[in-house]
Amino acid sequence: MDVPQPSRSAAAGGRDAGDQPRVYQVWRGSNEFFLQGRFIFGPDVRSIFLTMFLIIAPVVAFCVFVARHLINDFPGDWGISVMVVAVVFTVYDLTLLLLTSGRDPGIIPRNTHPPEPEGFDGSNDNGVQTPQQLRLPRTKDVMVNGISVRIKYCDTCMLYRPPRCSHCSICNNCVERFDHHCPWVGQCIGLRNYRFFYMFVFSTTLLCLYVFAFCWVYIIKIRNAENLSVWKAMLKTPASIVLIIYCFLCVWFVGGLSVFHCYLMSTNQTTYENFRYRYDRRANPYNRGVLNNFLEIFCTRIPPSKNNFRARVIVEQGLQQTRVPSRGFMSPNMGKPVGDLEIGRKPVPWDEPRTAADIRDLEVGLGGFLDEKEGRLTHASPDLSRDDLPADLIEGRDGMHSRRSSWVERTRTKESVDSFNAELVAAWEAVKREEYNERTTLGQNE
Repeated sequence: MDVPQPSRSAAAGGRDAGDQPRVYQVWRGSNEFFLQGRFIFGPDVRSIFLTMFLIIAPVVAFCVFVARHLINDFPGDWGISVMVVAVVFTVYDLTLLLLTSGRDPGIIPRNTHPPEPEGFDGSNDNGVQTPQQLRLPRTKDVMVNGISVRIKYCDTCMLYRPPRCSHCSICNNCVERFDHHCPWVGQCIGLRNYRFFYMFVFSTTLLCLYVFAFCWVYIIKIRNAENLSVWKAMLKTPASIVLIIYCFLCVWFVGGLSVFHCYLMSTNQTTYENFRYRYDRRANPYNRGVLNNFLEIFCTRIPPSKNNFRARVIVEQGLQQTRVPSRGFMSPNMGKPVGDLEIGRKPVPWDEPRTAADIRDLEVGLGGFLDEKEGRLTHASPDLSRDDLPADLIEGRDGMHSRRSSWVERTRTKESVDSFNAELVAAWEAVKREEYNERTTLGQNE
């Protein structure tokens, strides 16, 4: 009889895979999840209800006060089609809103530890990585279609952002082909939902024009039926006046946004890139011609999400607080307030749990250095053992050793590291002087 073998995750973590939380339950971004991780929204998801109300309310008013009266004013079934088209188009518009707001915009998964610097071979003359060697470069240059593009290191996600990627401080995620964070849909607009975002904005523009046009048709019908002036006919249907004014104002917003994004697509730019004027004085490496740019947006396959939010968290990924030492590499902005200044937001406080983990990595990297210094103190002289040292010197060394871990937790800058190294050197020199004085005293006594 075959004995069932325990699952890999159970063997590694001592628990069944079914006991592990799902990815969306331990997600470190600011997103909101619904239907057990099937939909992902931004932290301002409540704004969607306002957007839906601004779409549904005027359509309902149009169907009740305008389209209902136009049913008998057109031959055949054309009258009922006015209301049907409005309802179907509204459902289509709301579906595009949900596809824009409720899907992964292109979030890049975070790293559990900083990447190793390029060219790192794990060897050093002293076997120890100095703080300068541990610190990763802030930026890197990569080639895109023969043009050099500078990418930046993200301290929050601990990765080098791919080209056209940026970190949204609202959702707290790095998003591929980041365009902007739209408060009206409560989500970042990126690689995986930009197509639906533009279709939503454009369809909303068409819906406004549709309601606007048929409100005027209804006013003209009243004028012709009762032989009134246009102004008196408008007074017969105040709902049409309100809808005309409302649609006129909305068209300026959504229509202008549609035209602006049409320009961006024709030149293969993002809103973020356009606002920073990145391509005013140099070539755009992503521009492939107007036709190919539109084909890239609407006809290429949307890449699958890099995050399986409903998957079970494996042990190695779930235990983020007890991280595996990552050879002590420091992020470029270690100890500095971290914020995405690229999208015009103030710096946010350093991520405390991750900072503590990074500082523990620094302690691992400096561990050999500290042990080497202490070893020299311990074996400085065969006659200078711990029992023979003066009490104040022993207390000073013990105090310095006990304070080492607390100091590592408090330090945030390179200057503190240099100051601590200076203290070690000063202690070493004090021991050497004490040894020299004792030997001199013994020589004089003999």
